Amino acid sequence: MNDIKIAILGLGYVGLPLARLFATKYPVVGFDINQERIDELRKGHDSTLEVEDDILQGVLKDSPKIETGLFCSNQLADIADCNYYIVTVPTPVDSTNRPILTPLYKASETVGQVLKKGDTVIYESTVYPGVTEDECIPVLEKQSGLIYNKDFFAGYSPERINPGDKEHTVEKILKVTSGSTPEVGKKVDALYASVITAGTHLAPTIKVAEAAKVIENSQRDINIAFVNELAKIFNLMGIDTHDVLEAAGTKWNFLPFKPGLVGGHCIGVDPYYLAQKAQEFGYHPEIILAGRRMNDTMGKYVSSEVIKLMVQRDIKIKGSSILVLGITFKENCPDVRNTKAVDVINNLKSYGTNVTIYDPWASAKQVEHEYQMKVTKDVPTEKFDAIVLTVAHNEFLEMELKSLLKPEGILYDVKGILKKDVDGRL
Repeated sequence: MNDIKIAILGLGYVGLPLARLFATKYPVVGFDINQERIDELRKGHDSTLEVEDDILQGVLKDSPKIETGLFCSNQLADIADCNYYIVTVPTPVDSTNRPILTPLYKASETVGQVLKKGDTVIYESTVYPGVTEDECIPVLEKQSGLIYNKDFFAGYSPERINPGDKEHTVEKILKVTSGSTPEVGKKVDALYASVITAGTHLAPTIKVAEAAKVIENSQRDINIAFVNELAKIFNLMGIDTHDVLEAAGTKWNFLPFKPGLVGGHCIGVDPYYLAQKAQEFGYHPEIILAGRRMNDTMGKYVSSEVIKLMVQRDIKIKGSSILVLGITFKENCPDVRNTKAVDVINNLKSYGTNVTIYDPWASAKQVEHEYQMKVTKDVPTEKFDAIVLTVAHNEFLEMELKSLLKPEGILYDVKGILKKDVDGRL
């Protein structure tokens, strides 16, 4: 494996940690079309906070002609002499929840321009079964003029990055691998096994590996939808959902899921990829889509519960001031992709309220670009009619939230992380 040179396309939450890891053993060129992203990485800083600056700086190189290390570039010529191409671009859904494969097509076109005989292209982006071979491979063939499984080969190894998790880093998460032929499968598996300390699992086919990934998050989505539905039921009964879950959790095989807003680039998206493919085969998935419908409505449910509590306190709704704590999709992480906190905010605004968003982790520039919303990193000093804690950032646990409320103000804890002297929670 001494002649390996790896190109990783997409230097976001998935690509950069993987590039950093491979760069400890191989020459790696990280490719991204975003010039701003390349510039910050070359300066040794990762704004996603997935790779610490000192660790990143320890592998960075200033030239693509390297024996080991990471060179970041947006120039096609810099990846032309690589023989392994790993694609880690995002795979979102559109406004109707249909998969958007455009980033994969574009990345495949890029690779196709430099693809050579003997090269291997590995996809990590989450997709439904069949995308790699039915959608991406034809693009590679057309662009390169090469023949699949004769001139070049493919693999699929689904990403399992957990944004913001400093314990389960990429090398500590077991990696599923696969290849377009049994021999290539072994080579792909060996490549990942050389840096993944947690080990690997070689799936028999690419489609199996694709399916394994898409059901991981679909399973989690369904389980959270179940406890979200329980939260709605128990709230009607006047029972604390978290007390119920704590009691039920004393049984050894009870699954410890909690209610909440289910967003992010994986759990909130992957079920739609699986549903799309199922429908192409004439099957309408019921449980998968029911879980998605439940979780997609939680933002509206939370906002309506907050308004209901305010009405009960005789707080005038129109023109009232509400502080929303957190706009990222999860705690202690700057990732705002597909965050469901936005649903809470938009629904609160629809009642004519004035919403202030405080998040010490989120990029104000990114939030403005993605959602046309203003976010502050400064702790508010004024008093509010209601405070809604949507994200469990550590900073919020240290705040005296009651001091930011007007005398009859409402404190609603979506995540259930505060003490019980709150006015409402899921």
